[in-house]
Amino acid sequence: MGNVVLVTGASRGIGLQLVKTIMERDADCVVYGVARTEDSLQSLQKEYGADRFMYRACDITDRSQVAALVEEIRNKQGKLDSIIANAGMLEPVKSISQSTSECDINQWERLFDVNFFSIVTLVTLCLPLLKSSSKVSSIVFVSSGASVKPYNGWSAYGCSKAALNHFAMDIASEEPSDKVRTVCIAPGVVDTQMQKDIRETLGPQGMKPEALERFTQLYKTSSLLDPKVPATVLAQLALKGIPDALNGQYLRYNDDRLVPVQG
Repeated sequence: MGNVVLVTGASRGIGLQLVKTIMERDADCVVYGVARTEDSLQSLQKEYGADRFMYRACDITDRSQVAALVEEIRNKQGKLDSIIANAGMLEPVKSISQSTSECDINQWERLFDVNFFSIVTLVTLCLPLLKSSSKVSSIVFVSSGASVKPYNGWSAYGCSKAALNHFAMDIASEEPSDKVRTVCIAPGVVDTQMQKDIRETLGPQGMKPEALERFTQLYKTSSLLDPKVPATVLAQLALKGIPDALNGQYLRYNDDRLVPVQG
């Protein structure tokens, strides 16, 4: 049997391309996809077959659904080799001084549930399966440049990704590196629905015009990354493994230290 890989946020953008890239690079792999939108997941299953791509259409914050999926993987595959935690959200985009209402705080909580706490749940549920793999298993987190530097209006998002970076360090510190390794990858500014939302709705509502201009110009000059670029890096880390020297670290997708993994 090939690799068994679990991908969250698999219905669009980087996650959708991730599934396709993994399938192309490992003809024997089995991929489990998680996302809220079922139509795209069904299309992937039709394309690759129900024996290679299985899915669960659910909210990633629903612990019972995630637990049921992990149990399904255990029963059907008997192992799990890699997780790629890709699901995430950007909203609320708003300055800290504007985030004063109970509704604003509820939005922060919702974002952290999706971007951080759901991943903590996923990892804790999957760790026993990951550590029982015959390979050194991989936990790959999709982080962001906003985790290490401020972006106007993105405080909730940046804080959640910074917490994710720290969680990766904690896993690397606590778990044996000959069993499981983890890494955080910032994928760059990618041509996805999130970027469209930044340009058209979230940015105009919550960012200073000069801060939004950078993203608008990247789009106008066709400088946004194709999802295939970060998806290739993420897929290779899941399939080939995370080098021990990178265990627990945060890196950009184009870091020179990732070049050996991409070969």
